[in-house]
Amino acid sequence: MRIHKHILALVALIGALTAHGAEISVSARLDSVQMLMGRMNTLHLQVVQPEGRKGGFTIFSQAPADGYVTVCGDTVELRTSIARDTSSIGSGMVQIDWHVPVQVFDSGTYRLPQFVYVSDRDTARTTELSLKVIPVPVSADAQISDFAGPVSPKGKLFDFLPDWMLDLWWLWLALLILIALFIIGMRRYRKQGGVVLRKKPAPDPYQVAMQRLDNLKSRKLWEQGMEKEYFTFLTDILREYLEKRFGINALEMTSSEIIASLSANPEVKEKRGYIREILDVADFVKFAKVRPLPADNISAFDNAVCFVEETKPAPADETDKDKGDIDPEENIKTGIDLPAKGLKNGAGQPDKKKEGGES
Repeated sequence: MRIHKHILALVALIGALTAHGAEISVSARLDSVQMLMGRMNTLHLQVVQPEGRKGGFTIFSQAPADGYVTVCGDTVELRTSIARDTSSIGSGMVQIDWHVPVQVFDSGTYRLPQFVYVSDRDTARTTELSLKVIPVPVSADAQISDFAGPVSPKGKLFDFLPDWMLDLWWLWLALLILIALFIIGMRRYRKQGGVVLRKKPAPDPYQVAMQRLDNLKSRKLWEQGMEKEYFTFLTDILREYLEKRFGINALEMTSSEIIASLSANPEVKEKRGYIREILDVADFVKFAKVRPLPADNISAFDNAVCFVEETKPAPADETDKDKGDIDPEENIKTGIDLPAKGLKNGAGQPDKKKEGGES
């Protein structure tokens, strides 16, 4: 008896599950199994399910509302602008009719796949359908007027531009800016004789040297017992003047090499005596640690001023000497930062005539 009871319970359970699985049924059909290529056809999907349950065909679940999905190798297009009709058929069941537009643009015979309907945990599938697409008959003299031609935009300038140009507007703006900069640069290049950026005029070596000498004088180094620093700055001023004025690399030369270079230069050969006297005293002070007399300090400064004054460019070469400011970095090299003033005879002494080695 117990075995019979278990068998009856199992049969009842299987029947209940079968009945539950049969609650949903779906079917599919086409308005016509043949259609002309490019024309519209309609796929009808019918669903019967209990009232109040929700569900849908999986093929349309991720599709846009006004787009389409494709089947049969992306050839058959199913529009997602679907019309639905719902009606009650009694016994708590409803019938939902889906009307799906179909369009095909290639001739041939196609087999539409099964369409899967899912409602809660229940799944149902339609049968497969066959569709034959007939090509459009075209003769050599036939006129095709099925589709309207493109409409020309009116009213707005941007309507004439393709979408990719409008999407990349920032790129076109950057390109226009680069073109404008290139044109401006070329005009400046031609106007300035082959130079895009105008170079700052180099300061006149004569003005730089005289300004540094005046600043050195105002610091009164040798009066403070700083003879070595005094002659170091004085010789540095002359070395840089020789390099900028005559192209002599005096900063890298010894005293004897400087005198030899001056002797070989006809333009400054007669003035080398000033430099020789200064370098002789400077070498004794810097290397032999000899303390010069005040008259030696004054004489060295006066010789430097005379050398610079007597070797400055001719007036014809000084037409542009006032252009540009003197580079402040040049004064930093010698530690001098005072403004230029008119020079006076002597170094750090009141202006008097030098007589007998006294200022």
